[in-house]
Amino acid sequence: MKRALLIVDHGSRRRESNDLLKKIAEMMQDRFGLSIVHYAHMELGRPTIRQGFDACVADGAEEVIVHPYFLGPGSHVTTDIPALVKQAANRHPGIAFRITEPLGIHTKIGEVILERIAESEGTIHSSTR
Repeated sequence: MKRALLIVDHGSRRRESNDLLKKIAEMMQDRFGLSIVHYAHMELGRPTIRQGFDACVADGAEEVIVHPYFLGPGSHVTTDIPALVKQAANRHPGIAFRITEPLGIHTKIGEVILERIAESEGTIHSSTR
């Protein structure tokens, strides 16, 4: 079965924030060899979940794996994204889909935090009164 990864974030009014997700999708494809990777924003940006799902199918996906690029299982992850994905999937009978858990608690998240701490050395700020 040909699978696609669709990475979904909240979306932002800031173009730079939305561009970050595109870079994550490119990394997943280039570094990890996934053949079909697209991204989408839940709101406030394009591509939308519907457009991202459509792109996965257009690239030949028979199954779309949706990953919410969120830290925790809030209402967007548990309610909004599943509803939007289901609407998008209904346009493509016969295409399977599943939605992963968000990033959540994982030891590699801790490693990333420690890396960011190390990167911040020398950029100490102090408050003023």
